[in-house]
Amino acid sequence: MVALPAVDGRRYVYRVCAPADALPADLFWDAWHCHDESAFPRACDLFDAAEIRREGPGPDPHTS
Repeated sequence: MVALPAVDGRRYVYRVCAPADALPADLFWDAWHCHDESAFPRACDLFDAAEIRREGPGPDPHTS
C-alpha cells in the first residue's frame, strides 16, 4: 500500500501489486502514476512524502 499526500490535504492510498523483492521506489512510482492519471488533485511527487506499507509475505530469506 502506498499513501500519497495531495495538494488538497488528503492522503490517497493505492494498492500496488508487485513481487516481494520490488524496490520501494518502484512501488512509489507505480502509485504516483496511477494517481497522476486520475481526476484527483495533484499528489506530491517526492518519494520521502509517501508512506509505503508492504502486505503479505516478504521475500524468502532462503532463496538467494
